[in-house]
Amino acid sequence: MTSDIDSRLSQLRARRKGEPSLVAFSEAAAASNRYFTADAAEVEDWEKRGTSSQRWTRYAIGGMQAVGKKYTEVSVQTGERVASQLRDRLAKAGIDAEFRLQGSVPLDVHIKRVSDVDVLAIRKDFYTYNNAGVQALRGGYRNPSRMTSSGVLSSLRQQVESDLVDAFPAAKVDKTGAKAVRVSGGSLQRSVDVVPAHWYDTKEYQASGRQADRAVTIYNKNTGETIDNLPFLHIERVACRCDSINGGLRKAIRLCKNVKADSDRDIQLSSYDIAAIMYHADMSALRLGQYSDLAVLTETQRHLDALYQDPSAASKLWVPDGSRVIFDTSEKRDWLLQLSVEMDELLQNVYQENFPGQISSSSSRGVQRELIKALKV
Repeated sequence: MTSDIDSRLSQLRARRKGEPSLVAFSEAAAASNRYFTADAAEVEDWEKRGTSSQRWTRYAIGGMQAVGKKYTEVSVQTGERVASQLRDRLAKAGIDAEFRLQGSVPLDVHIKRVSDVDVLAIRKDFYTYNNAGVQALRGGYRNPSRMTSSGVLSSLRQQVESDLVDAFPAAKVDKTGAKAVRVSGGSLQRSVDVVPAHWYDTKEYQASGRQADRAVTIYNKNTGETIDNLPFLHIERVACRCDSINGGLRKAIRLCKNVKADSDRDIQLSSYDIAAIMYHADMSALRLGQYSDLAVLTETQRHLDALYQDPSAASKLWVPDGSRVIFDTSEKRDWLLQLSVEMDELLQNVYQENFPGQISSSSSRGVQRELIKALKV
């Protein structure tokens, strides 16, 4: 962990305040510069927590907090604006499409005021289904199309690329992504990743009819392969678990993501994997986060350390949507270790700030956690 806490606090503030230096110059950024200037002087609640000497404590608390609602709304509205432009243009090309947000923004675990937005562009007139589902067995689906997923999605991808260029001539359209087309700059206040997709009706969806159980098939432009995902089930399960404990799970996810962002270590765990890891933490411990933010730090540190120390238990954990185990590559265990070490050091620094008279080397991690989680800062 970088010992320069001032640098960490500066980076955290920059992410949360969306300062112009972190935003690619664009028409929208220039037009709203007065808002950035005003935001630079804004002091958020976490920046006033504790004393001026408790900077690691402030960093830990700040790293858990949600991005302001009005800025999240701008991200959502920008995604919807891009979707609206694409919907009309795709319709003119004979493609009936619908759009959904996925990823960190709709789950509210994003850590940047100026967050990228993921938009699924879903072709409605082509879908696939599980042959063993109840609707399929009842003959509820029409005869299979002669088109293939890869063919349909390759064509949709090409049309999306073309339409984004036409819809946003002043913006940059990056067509190099394997699964998404990114549009940024110009009049857009956020970067938007558009992911071409079609529906895949799982067995569970055919029985329940719930959108959360419905999968999407996406396309890898580089390999020509298709991939089935359950983004809405992931969002639903993480959100429900978090809501049941009044917010502690989202705080833990954001804390991990901020620590990763500020680390000099090699931590390539995705936001999806970080959410999955913390999904299996002790919810009764994270529930205490509604009374003490630092209780979230203590459980996050304990959980990461326990997972690394018990590889057998870690190997049995599945992502929230049940599609795969979390640690499906050896590299992820290495990255888990680096994140765990970062959280150990953050806990140690917070402990030393709040209990300066204690000799930290004589206190076990368990003792430190018990003392820290009881703090009201």
